[in-house]
Amino acid sequence: MSRPIIAILRGLTPVEAVPVGRALMQAGIDRIEVPLNSPEPLQSIAELAAAFGDRALIGAGTVLTEADVEAVAYAGGRLIVSPNCDPVVIGQSKAHGMESWPGVMTPTECFTALQAGADGLKLFPGSMVGPEGLKAIRAILPRGTQVFAVGGAGPENFASWISAGADGFGIGSALYKPGMSPAEVGTRARAIVEAFDATRGAH
Repeated sequence: MSRPIIAILRGLTPVEAVPVGRALMQAGIDRIEVPLNSPEPLQSIAELAAAFGDRALIGAGTVLTEADVEAVAYAGGRLIVSPNCDPVVIGQSKAHGMESWPGVMTPTECFTALQAGADGLKLFPGSMVGPEGLKAIRAILPRGTQVFAVGGAGPENFASWISAGADGFGIGSALYKPGMSPAEVGTRARAIVEAFDATRGAH
């Protein structure tokens, strides 16, 4: 079962990519983002895409330009996540058949992203908007809009976010920090998956 959780592997190195990716996959997380401000991110994405691309959604975060999108596509990525809402980046992502998840905070940004063709919205930083803010925004979004909370969302508050209308989450340092062993990443990933499943089962 694919869960609406994106693992954000900021700081990942190419040599870690496959072992960490395997640990995430075994724990039940099959959406993986390597931010482009990581060391050699395109090489890590290429390694992950080659190993798991047939059964996982692999791509990049912190994608800011058309050139970034092109580079990720060339590396085999199929997911583009941005911290901001840039219709040009969204359009380029869709032109390559990739999923586009731009960062938004306001209703204006939400609708700009959707009109540009975004597959879903990354509410970022989630801690600034909070579940109450999402609840207010959710009321005016088109039915079926996918919203992932990123930044300030985790097992301790999954329930509040889901009640407010979050469809899923992007999880960064709670899952992975540079230097962490694949085993530790796997342990953290299993705990997050269990908490998510338990919370979603209650809703």
